[in-house]
Amino acid sequence: MTVLFIFSGLPASGKSSLAKSIAKEYNAVYLRIDTIEQALRDLCDFNVQGEGYRLSYRIAADNLQLGNYVVADSCNPINLTRREWEEVAIRSNSRYINIEVICSDKEEHKRRVENRHTEVEGLKLPTWDEIQSREYHVWETDRILIDTANKSVEECFEGLRKEIERYLGQ
Repeated sequence: MTVLFIFSGLPASGKSSLAKSIAKEYNAVYLRIDTIEQALRDLCDFNVQGEGYRLSYRIAADNLQLGNYVVADSCNPINLTRREWEEVAIRSNSRYINIEVICSDKEEHKRRVENRHTEVEGLKLPTWDEIQSREYHVWETDRILIDTANKSVEECFEGLRKEIERYLGQ
């Protein structure tokens, strides 16, 4: 059975690094909302709201139905989008794993925000103040929680991989 790995977390929490690692580990299709939304801005010249998510749902569903594992890399800050990702998996007869990535050390998180560079051409990265004031709902459903504070990407990946294996019964 195919799996949709649904990543969530604030910018600069370490989410994309882990999502890419999982995509490589499971040879999964990697969908990054930042890339899709920036492409929509560049190609269509309009103010992107939920279009990036809705387009990604369709691409994810196509790939799940083809038998591919899919990694969805997005902030995924509200309950609505979390449910919509889950519904993509359910409608595609796939399993899903919610993964929330946090950085509990606020100073470390702030340093990451202030020192990072965009990987997506043309993407304007949010400031620390914008991240702090962003709407982000408390989780109401089960998920794997990964805290990246004071840990290397490799340490976090190993912990996440073990949690995924436990979830998948491997």
